[in-house]
Amino acid sequence: MKYVPLIIANLFRKKLRTTLTIGSFAVALFLFGLLVVVRGAFNQGLDVAGADRLVIVNKTSIIQPLPASYADRLAQIPGIKDVTHQSWFGGVYQDEKNFFAQMAIDDATFWKMYPEFSLDPEQHKAFQADRQGVVVGQGIAKRFGWKIGDRVPIKGTIFPGTWEFNVRGIYHGTRPQDDETQFLFRSDYLEERRQFGKGTVGWYVVRIDNPDSAAQIVKTIDGMFANSPWETKTDTEKSFAAGFVKQMGNIQFLIMSIGGVVFFTLLLVTGNTMAIAVRERVRELAVLKAVGFSDTFVLVLVLFESIFVAIIGAGFGLAMIKLFTLNGDPTHGMLPYFRLPAWGIVFGLILASVVGLAAGILPALSASRLRVVDALRRI
Repeated sequence: MKYVPLIIANLFRKKLRTTLTIGSFAVALFLFGLLVVVRGAFNQGLDVAGADRLVIVNKTSIIQPLPASYADRLAQIPGIKDVTHQSWFGGVYQDEKNFFAQMAIDDATFWKMYPEFSLDPEQHKAFQADRQGVVVGQGIAKRFGWKIGDRVPIKGTIFPGTWEFNVRGIYHGTRPQDDETQFLFRSDYLEERRQFGKGTVGWYVVRIDNPDSAAQIVKTIDGMFANSPWETKTDTEKSFAAGFVKQMGNIQFLIMSIGGVVFFTLLLVTGNTMAIAVRERVRELAVLKAVGFSDTFVLVLVLFESIFVAIIGAGFGLAMIKLFTLNGDPTHGMLPYFRLPAWGIVFGLILASVVGLAAGILPALSASRLRVVDALRRI
């Protein structure tokens, strides 16, 4: 620690150059943090997927419905202990830009299927007593300023007309990654007012006794409805969520490619900066050796300067992206989970330190091998 003032003094003798290098790290780590956040948003469904839940959709397409009568037949399959269904509503609130998920749910089974969604018992009773009642996530309630008792009109796009809902409850997730932007209303209200598709639902979700038997139960379900007018396609909830992620492209590859290019460029910039700094200080390094400091000391000194710049810049960049995520989802519903996890901060600091170390190795080796006589001869 006693040499820290020496490191700082060396770095800031060229304030502009050091500031720009720190700024390069800050921008790179801001971008890195943003990529981590976006990756987390796309993989949110994978992270919260229940290992004991299966999703059943129409084999033709997810937008095609399934008969409501399938619920009883699914419940009779050995290994299935809970069954619920949902239907996508697809309405518009005030403006088409106000996107959020609106789903008709079976209140009697939904909350048991998703215990990670916490709803006050009194609010749940109010929801059950009101056919036009709706339960909204606290994220969407905060976004639009909704509170208990508000009346919310939704213009139907799939189901025509203006649908009126009364906010009877606000749920919150028990885990940071849980989706708190859903708009959940009663399926009997949809069934009562819909002009087509009566007696159908969007998809089913079932809970199984043993996740290890998922493959066999999937085969049983799809076999039961094979060759019927409403054939099914069943997947684990995690596989179902992964399918949506794949539709957006290979996010993982994109992130790795962008991140790799950024950090390789940063490595070259920092390496060049440290090489120039060493060349400018040949006389001083020679004096250090002349008064008794070892080659190893000079090597470590230069390496620490490089790592110090990297960590300071990384700290600024990660702090900026953390502050940016505190404002919530900037896409207004497209990325409901928009957070920088703690592991992202730690990994970013480690990655910046490695880049700083790699960038400083060659200049540090050059400085450590410097002969005092040769160095003084250059001056």
